[in-house]
Amino acid sequence: MTINATTPEEVLVRFRQAWDAGDADAYSQLFTQDATYVIFMGELQVGREQIRETHHDVFTKWQKGTKLIVKAIETRQLDNDTVVLLTVGGIGTKTIDYDKFQTFVLVRRDGGWLISAFHNTEMSKRLKKQYAA
Repeated sequence: MTINATTPEEVLVRFRQAWDAGDADAYSQLFTQDATYVIFMGELQVGREQIRETHHDVFTKWQKGTKLIVKAIETRQLDNDTVVLLTVGGIGTKTIDYDKFQTFVLVRRDGGWLISAFHNTEMSKRLKKQYAA
């Protein structure tokens, strides 16, 4: 059963908590069943189950033990049930810098918020200086 976040801000908190815990199940529950997820390398994941499966490997192999930082820099409410969040974020094991931009499309479902689309891209060197953590 999915327990939706009650605010868009809570989605970001849970997103970070699930990453930091290496919990692919909790992480995937933040997404709609048909969510799209694009990583900075140009890989696409479609659907909650594929996001869960991929992140199980992410959390147990390639990014094991990493922590995440994420901060909203722009929030746009498109209508009562749709919010677009533009964030800066980064992952690491010690000092973590903002080195990515992410766009989250959140939808209100069953009284809470879920991620319908996520896109992550690398930040330019010029903007890394501007968004230093």
